[in-house]
Amino acid sequence: MSVEKEPTFVVGGSIEKALKGEYAIDVSSVLKEAWQYTLQSRIAINLGLLISLFIGMTVVLLASSFMGGIEHVVKDPQSSSLMNILVTLAISPFLAGVEMMGVFHAIHVSTHTKLIFAFLKRGSWVAVCAILSSMLITLGLTLLYIPGIYLLVALSLTIPLVVEKQMSPLKAIVLCIKATRFQWFKLLSIYSILMLILTLSVTPLIILILMKSSFSFIGIVLFLFSITYLAPLFYNVKGILYREIFGLKLHNKEALAAQESDSFSA
Repeated sequence: MSVEKEPTFVVGGSIEKALKGEYAIDVSSVLKEAWQYTLQSRIAINLGLLISLFIGMTVVLLASSFMGGIEHVVKDPQSSSLMNILVTLAISPFLAGVEMMGVFHAIHVSTHTKLIFAFLKRGSWVAVCAILSSMLITLGLTLLYIPGIYLLVALSLTIPLVVEKQMSPLKAIVLCIKATRFQWFKLLSIYSILMLILTLSVTPLIILILMKSSFSFIGIVLFLFSITYLAPLFYNVKGILYREIFGLKLHNKEALAAQESDSFSA
């Protein structure tokens, strides 16, 4: 039986509805649902982020050795910009897997750390999308900050579009800007709450360090512990937002494959 003839299940919104603003975002409901997913499963996302961090650090060490050392890279703006591009190219394909973990959680599919390797075939498109989005946001921030903040929120769901909907980077960027404008302030509210929680969690650590307290180590441990919840919460929130705005179309066979192998081909 061909894939086209299999029964399909549409979960959440759709591109057509998103472009018309026919979706609703409830700030409280999104955060509560994401928190439940975080409590149920956060290990996969945390391990995925650790692997991505390790890959990023490896790239920094290797690249800096050819660029005059870490100190030179930090002091030289051109070297810093090049390093940022290299790190983005290296880790964005793996972070795409982390993003998709949040999407899978939003449709009640369990995940494992190996999912970060499941979308490497789309890695080049993901990397291009990440760089283009970063460039647009950086440009916006130089223009009185407001355009940059707008794009930071509006482009937050581009990577899943490139992976799950198999869009080109430009098409994903344009679609995100068009679709998120209807509920942009609610999206901003959600991300602002997450940022506030992060700020509150790191504040005690900063105070202890500034006071040169002997309890600074304890502060570091507590902060890292809080991050093991906040990072998965962030990606689970994004997964829910993606589901509600753009939706997912699953075939029977694809849904079963996702549950068994934690990979997805839409």
